[in-house]
Amino acid sequence: MNSGEKATFGAGCFWKTEDAFRRLPGVLDTSVDYMGGHFPNPSYLDVLSRITGHAEVAQIAYNPQEISYEALLAVFWSIHDPTQLNRQGPDRGEQYRSIIFYHTPEQKLIATASKRQLQLSGKFQQDIVTLIEPAGDYYLADQSHQQYLEKKQARSVEDFQKKISRQVRGIM
Repeated sequence: MNSGEKATFGAGCFWKTEDAFRRLPGVLDTSVDYMGGHFPNPSYLDVLSRITGHAEVAQIAYNPQEISYEALLAVFWSIHDPTQLNRQGPDRGEQYRSIIFYHTPEQKLIATASKRQLQLSGKFQQDIVTLIEPAGDYYLADQSHQQYLEKKQARSVEDFQKKISRQVRGIM
């Protein structure tokens, strides 16, 4: 991962979380990882089995001169429902929990204040259940999961272009 400051968020499926941050100005790099569990070197299937305690997370390397941690938090809050406990939409299990892993004491203060402000805003009628915990060991997910939606979209566009090309050739 490129150097820069790090931010780590769990907001449901890590594919969607990573995709939300990937193209933001000031974001240097992203990866999807597992963090917050008690099982060393978990695989995707280990995490899905719900025995490891890990959350699916996106780790973001960013340049704080170009994008602030507060701005990253605003994106985090906007891409999921922080009132859902251990799930997001159809995805169920503690690996999909809403969680902020902080890397510095300053990030902890900013994340805590942001959560409190959002709760007091009245945007959500239920309590925000997002956890705020210190970043610990993280385990990089398999390469097939990295930039998954970006790669899938590229394949979809390529497949669509091939289909159109075949149709055009069939007409001529």
